[in-house]
Parts: sequence; structure tokens; C-alpha cells
Amino acid sequence: SDGGAESADAGSEDSITLGFAQVGSESEWRTANTDNIKAAAEAAGVTLQFSDAQQKQENQIKAIRSFIASDVDVISFCPIVETGWDTVLQEAKDAGIPVVLVDRGVTADPSLYVTHIFADALKEGANAFNWVDEYMTAEGKTPRAGGDQFQVAYNVICSQTGEYTRAKGMEVMESFLKSDGDKIDILFSCNGDMALGAIQAIEAAGLKPGEDIVIVSIDAAKGEFNAMIEGKMN
Repeated sequence: SDGGAESADAGSEDSITLGFAQVGSESEWRTANTDNIKAAAEAAGVTLQFSDAQQKQENQIKAIRSFIASDVDVISFCPIVETGWDTVLQEAKDAGIPVVLVDRGVTADPSLYVTHIFADALKEGANAFNWVDEYMTAEGKTPRAGGDQFQVAYNVICSQTGEYTRAKGMEVMESFLKSDGDKIDILFSCNGDMALGAIQAIEAAGLKPGEDIVIVSIDAAKGEFNAMIEGKMN
């Protein structure tokens, strides 16, 4: 897609028209999310105008303005970044079109959108590290002292965005291994594709993912389940 809105369904005159500006298709989760949005709109009889922003904020803003010009009933999008939305959200509000944020949030005035549907990321992180603590304890591995980020004795020695893609996840993990490879006990990844990329880097370095480095990620995509079956992800 070139980032422009495409109508998925001609719909009827009395149906609700939803304009949805998606981040892109950078990961298994995002692709599944897109399929779900399209299927749910069809099942609900909603006319969907869908736009793939290809990871560019300017494409999302362009799509939202296209939705406003088309006078859709509702606009929804997953913000690529937190900032820079005030102007276009004000335009939607002035046009009387409600905006629903999904997944990620924005720093704009909350009065510019009607609601934000998202997972509790803090709870996700707490659940993940509660599991890590139990696992490391059961394995007889003593947590490294010095860090208090997760209210247990784990020290975050390196952190960098992998941009939610497998290729970038591999690149970042290669960098981590070169600088701190002998110090890394656990890898926590904010999505599955980055974790799968990291696994490639770990194996290339002659280490065993899931054993030499405990790997925990967020998404529950098919690739992650396959990695768990293979013993490469915890």
C-alpha cells in the first residue's frame, strides 16, 4: 500500500464507516492485528477504510485527513509515535468525528479523542518478570545485584529499540553481545519479531538461546510458540 486509504467494503448507506490508520506490517502481531480489524469490521457490518502507514507518521496523518475529507463516522489508529498529533486530532474534533486510539497512546490533550483501548503494559511487564524471578530461582541462578527497575535484583545493562522488526532485533542483539555478551543472563523483548531476530544473533555468537540467555517476549505470535517448542525461547 502507498499509505492511502483503501475501501475494503462498499457498504450500505446506513452502515457505520470506520477509517483505520494502521502502523504497518512490521511484525507477525501487527499483521494478525490488521486481519482481525478487517474481519471484525466485516462481521459487524462496518464499512472499513483501511490505510497502511508503512511505519511513517506522515502517512498516518495523511490517512486521517483523508478520512476526515471522506466524512467517515469514526476514526481509529495505532499511533506510530506519541507526539505530533495535536493538529490533526483537532481537525477531526472540529469535523465532529470521534477518534479511538488503540494499542499505543499519545501525549495530546485527552479531550481530542474519545477513548484509548490498550493492554496494561505495566501489568504485562510485572507478569513477565514475576515469571523470570520464579524461573531463575528454580534454576538455581542468583539474580545479579544492583538494579531496582523491576523491584527485584536484576540489573538492566543495555536497552535499545529494535523498531519492532526481526532484522533490527538481530542487529541490536549483535551489538549487545559484542559489548556485554558475557554479562547477559536474560533478554526481554517488547515484541516477538525482535526476539526472533535476537535468537539468530545469539546462535551466530555460538550461544544457546533459551539456555545461555533466558528469552522472554511480548506478543504470543506463531513464531514465538515455534521457538518455545524448539527450546529457543522461554
